[in-house]
Amino acid sequence: MSERSYLEEISIRNLGAIEQSHLELGRGLNVLTGETGAGKTMILTALNLVLGGKSDSALVRHGADRLMATAHFSLPKSEQGSFEEIGAEVEDGSIIISRTVSADGKSKALCGGNAVPAGTLAELTSSLIEIHGQSANSQIVKTARQRELLDRFGGVDITKSLNLYQESFHIYGALKERLSALKASASKRDGEIAELQEFVAAWNKLKATRGECVATADGINRLSSVEDLRIASSGALANLNNEESGALTSLHSARRFLEAAKGKDSKLEEIADRIAESLYILDDASTDLSSYATGLEADPERLNLLQERKAELNSFLKRWAGAGEPDEELVLLAAKAKSAKEAIADLQGGDERTAEIEAELLTAKKSLLDSAKKLSTSRSKAASTLSAEVTNEIKALAMPHTQFFAEVVTPDYAGALKESDFTALGCDEVSMQIQGQVDGPKIALGKGASGGEMSRIMLALEVVIAKSHPVGTYIFDEVDAGVGGKAAIEVGKRLHALSKSAQVIVVTHLPQVAAWADTHFLVSKSSDGTIVASGVTRLSDSARIEEIARMLAGLEGSSSAQEHAAELLALRG
Repeated sequence: MSERSYLEEISIRNLGAIEQSHLELGRGLNVLTGETGAGKTMILTALNLVLGGKSDSALVRHGADRLMATAHFSLPKSEQGSFEEIGAEVEDGSIIISRTVSADGKSKALCGGNAVPAGTLAELTSSLIEIHGQSANSQIVKTARQRELLDRFGGVDITKSLNLYQESFHIYGALKERLSALKASASKRDGEIAELQEFVAAWNKLKATRGECVATADGINRLSSVEDLRIASSGALANLNNEESGALTSLHSARRFLEAAKGKDSKLEEIADRIAESLYILDDASTDLSSYATGLEADPERLNLLQERKAELNSFLKRWAGAGEPDEELVLLAAKAKSAKEAIADLQGGDERTAEIEAELLTAKKSLLDSAKKLSTSRSKAASTLSAEVTNEIKALAMPHTQFFAEVVTPDYAGALKESDFTALGCDEVSMQIQGQVDGPKIALGKGASGGEMSRIMLALEVVIAKSHPVGTYIFDEVDAGVGGKAAIEVGKRLHALSKSAQVIVVTHLPQVAAWADTHFLVSKSSDGTIVASGVTRLSDSARIEEIARMLAGLEGSSSAQEHAAELLALRG
């Protein structure tokens, strides 16, 4: 078996008739049998919950607080990354997923020990398990599902062609959006150009310098307060330089006292050094104050110029700037003015750019058309092979005169294609049909086949597709409905063939199918008159003979049925 995921175990508690069950599944063909109402479907219901299916409080066993379903999957390395991305713990290549549903309808899902929404479970497990029941037969009649099945069968060839097409589709779509945006902005272009030109003219006239707003404000404050500043600086200078009580006079006296004790105590010398340093600092400050006070002069003309400049700056900023600090906004506006020339050129060259994109769009459309043709060719080739292989499988399933056709319907690539012909998945429609007899009419699936025939067609499709598709586990819920006799034996044989490529789990009432199992489980029920309980048992070889005999004869202990059961079991060699 190729490296695929498979379901190792499933545990169920308080689900419907099942109080507690545990199944250890094998890699090949696993069959579940039992009387009607024994709870076989509940096992698939539990698995559906684990896979993110809809929860329902009605599923909780009567008298229980909650149900729990837990599944243990073995994962190949290729599947592990998607689980680890959501924080799930993958240990030794295995992941444990569980789902609980309380009697009041609340649901909780855990994936690798991490709580996740049920929708996430459904997305993560979609590549692990595929379930087929009677509902699958209704899904296959949809063209989207038929295309999906064909693409799965086509494998690498179709995947490569589809990826190339989707890349071209994305490029073409992006160019269309850009062209549309360019044309939509054409009407605004003249206004944008005029506004940029007005801004550049205003900026060039302003001739702003870095930090000018703060510098202008400081100049205005200083010239508006000359007298206050003169009083402050003169008073401070007097208190520093007064010959009798000034700070400098006092510091000089203190320094002389300390100089007299120099060399007698290092601690006192350290203090003396600090006073000397303070003396130098105050002396420098005194010089600066003297210079400052001397330079203070009222300059009404300069004050008026600064106030006019401030008004000019404020007016410009109000028109063009944002809500930031004025000098920071000036820096941003300087950058805008620097790049304005290129911006204007770009806007003025809009017609040329539109023409360039239109030319690119033509090239992209040609590439899209070429990739669409290649995708159609890949699908047509795969459809021919799929038709032949599924037909062979159907014939072996006791439908000897039935032909299966997968046809790819493509638009006329040589004609005028509409935009709507191109979708994210290509230009093709896939149609699956059957022909019940030679030279008979082709009839769409779902219209020309009975339920039993549809089940066999679905099985044939899965057997063929499983060879190329990486789904690890296939589950069939009474896919053999409406089948009997030789056809039933062939169904079992084909399910066994499918289990060579992937793990298969089958719920069946047919002994001819059960006989092909690698692992056989019996779902049995018991009742005390008020409560029905189900249990699941893995059967030994001898127990399998008894169960298959019961399925054949409808009663236990029939010697002839047991002989027939042994013959059926001998079919798989």
